[in-house]
Amino acid sequence: MKKSNASMKSFASILGLFVLGVVVLQSCKSDPNSPGFEYMPDMYRSPSYETYGTGLEPTGASARVPAENSIAMGEDNLPYPYPNTFEGYEAAGMNLKNPLAWNDENIAKGKANYMRFCVHCHGKKGKGDGTVPTNSEYPNPPAYDAGLKDLPAGKMFHSLQWGKNLMGSHASQMTKTERWEVILYVQTLQGKTANDLMNVAPADSASAAEGKEQ
Repeated sequence: MKKSNASMKSFASILGLFVLGVVVLQSCKSDPNSPGFEYMPDMYRSPSYETYGTGLEPTGASARVPAENSIAMGEDNLPYPYPNTFEGYEAAGMNLKNPLAWNDENIAKGKANYMRFCVHCHGKKGKGDGTVPTNSEYPNPPAYDAGLKDLPAGKMFHSLQWGKNLMGSHASQMTKTERWEVILYVQTLQGKTANDLMNVAPADSASAAEGKEQ
C-alpha cells in the first residue's frame, strides 16, 4: 500500500513537471505577436476580421464593396443633375444657386483655391492675363469684370464640373463646396457685392433637378 502511494506521488510529480514544462515552453515562443497559451480567449478577445484582411468577400478581402448605386454621405457626394451639354449648361445657369453664405471666410477660402487652380490662366485679378496665355499660343480667357461680368454662378459651377472650351474639368481637384467658394471669390472679381446677391435664394439638388425637367 505504501509502495502504491509512493508510485502515485511520483506519477503526480512527473505529470506536474510535464505540465510546468509545457507552460514554460509556451511562454517562451519567439513570435512577439503571439499571446502564448490562452484559456478561452474568445471570452475577452473578439475574433473580428482584420481591416483589409481576409474573410468575407469571394476575393478573400474583408472589406465589402458598397452596394450598387450607393452614395456616400455628405452634400459634396450628391450626384450632379445636369449633363455635359449646351442644354445642361443653360439649365444650370438658370437653376443652380450658391448654397454658401457670402462672408469673408468663404471668400478667403475661395481665393486660396483660385490661386491654386485658376490664376495661371485667368490672372490674379481675373483679367484673363495669366501666365499660360501670356507665354503661349493659348488665347486669353475673357475678363471677369468685362466679358464674363454677367456670368451666373450656376454656369460657373457647370464649367468647373465638366470643363468649358479649353478649360478642363476641376471636379477631381476641388469638392463641390470648394468650387462654390471659388465662385464667391470670382464674383468679387466680377465686381459683385453681397447686396447684389442678397435676394438670390440657395437651391438644393431636388429643386435643381425639377428645374432641369421643366
